[in-house]
Amino acid sequence: MAITIGVIVGIVIIFLLNSIRVVREYERGVIFRLGRLVGAKGPGIFILLPIVDKMVKVSLRVVTLDVPPQEVITKDNVSTLVNAVLFFRVVDPSAAVVEVQNYIEATRQIAMTTLRSVLGGVELDEILAEREKINLKLQEIIDEQTDPWGIKVKTVEIKDVKIPGDMQRAIARQAEAERERRAKIINAEGELQAATKLSEAAAIIERNPAAIQLRYLQTLIDISSENSSTVIFPVPIDIFRAFPRREK
Repeated sequence: MAITIGVIVGIVIIFLLNSIRVVREYERGVIFRLGRLVGAKGPGIFILLPIVDKMVKVSLRVVTLDVPPQEVITKDNVSTLVNAVLFFRVVDPSAAVVEVQNYIEATRQIAMTTLRSVLGGVELDEILAEREKINLKLQEIIDEQTDPWGIKVKTVEIKDVKIPGDMQRAIARQAEAERERRAKIINAEGELQAATKLSEAAAIIERNPAAIQLRYLQTLIDISSENSSTVIFPVPIDIFRAFPRREK
């Protein structure tokens, strides 16, 4: 009799130990009772009914998901290979378990198809120059698609864009032509500013004839400071007007 009671007590203790569950701070336990959803519990310790209750743990931490390289043909018919990284977290553990079989893989597939769809509608220059705008658009579309699964997409970042070698050379030539254009514009603007200043200086000298004489003296001082064996003095034409013109 005592042995039977001991066996029963042992079985009860084993059942109790098996029914105790501990859920960490970053986890939630989704409880099913006889196949029906009870809800999400945690964090902490709680007891499940043996045989009756089943629990599925779901992590609430941010998940870093790599999107495999996708071959994309852009709007201007350029074949590129693009990969990205996705950051998301579960905000509704019950929906993440009930609404989709594998929420991580499902999110990956949505990200892959969305990446091809969005990049296929823009040109290559826009992908390279306006990456932040495209990242935001990808994040909005993927977040909208995964919202029924209880998933919140935090960020989507395009990591790398690989383009063919001939297109890389074309882009390099385009960049070089752009630099030459900017250099010519800067040079022309400098010439314009110099011409404007010379015009202003000429107007001042015209109003003040003595200014040209002062400039002449300054030029002589500058010439005398040079280490040269030959010095050429500029002589104003007005000096020769003082001499009488010889009549034939």
